[in-house]
Amino acid sequence: MSEAVAQDFSTELDVRPLSGSMGAEIFGVDLSALDDAGFAEIYRAFVRYQVIFFRDQVLTPEQYLVFAKRWGGIHQHPFMKHLDDYPGILEIVKTETDTKAFGSSWHSDQMFTQKPAKCTMLYAKEVPERGGDTMFANMYDGHDALSTGMRAMLANLKGWNTGDREKLRGQKASAPDPTVAMSKMTEKAPGDVQTESAHPILRTHKDTGRKALYIGGHTLKIDGWTDAESEPLLTFLKAHAVRPEFTCRFRWQVGSLAIWDNRCVQHFAVDDYAGQRRRMHRITIQGEEIPF
Repeated sequence: MSEAVAQDFSTELDVRPLSGSMGAEIFGVDLSALDDAGFAEIYRAFVRYQVIFFRDQVLTPEQYLVFAKRWGGIHQHPFMKHLDDYPGILEIVKTETDTKAFGSSWHSDQMFTQKPAKCTMLYAKEVPERGGDTMFANMYDGHDALSTGMRAMLANLKGWNTGDREKLRGQKASAPDPTVAMSKMTEKAPGDVQTESAHPILRTHKDTGRKALYIGGHTLKIDGWTDAESEPLLTFLKAHAVRPEFTCRFRWQVGSLAIWDNRCVQHFAVDDYAGQRRRMHRITIQGEEIPF
């Protein structure tokens, strides 16, 4: 652990940055027995590194939900069914015979809702012998690397985001639907659930005050622009946002748990484990504000 990190966090919290841009693994923590001071330190690491990872966690579903509720209210996914006995926990499974993985395109969770998800946590129950990593992209870096001219142009623009799978399928093959290959998914959300929203393309992070590029696989067009006008700008921004130097990559083990900040992070589930099984338990935390 670097001297700078050691000065920022308590000696009990072993924080090891994962890449030059973002992400950190945290060791020596039992998430089933976390006091308030420990949680506060973990939250500070989360805000600083945007995605944090823990190894060798042993959590019952009840303990997992107790930990998750420290972060905020539990978000109920409009297209996915939770575990029958544990509302709020989604089981994401790719079997040996499935041909597509859930989440295998760059996206930020639930950005099509009025108050998009604050953060998402994923807990590994079964992992393939090899493959099945998750990649993350730092949207602060995506913003900061834009020219001043581009940032000025984007300052007042909003992206129109949708959770409608049919509309997403209508995009080019280069922009795959981030919600494919999930046996418990439904085509339509309940009638009272909002699944399309316009949000600023340059989003202000509530905790840090920093600007982040808020773009992803759910972004269908620029609000108020035609599809033809939107396409070249969105194509550039989506490619720019996930440049390699903005990313980190995490290799899962059974008992690993990741928490990422949807307000300034995109993620991508790497689908490179055909014929192997992967089973994860996901909890998503409700957003606290309409993006601004």
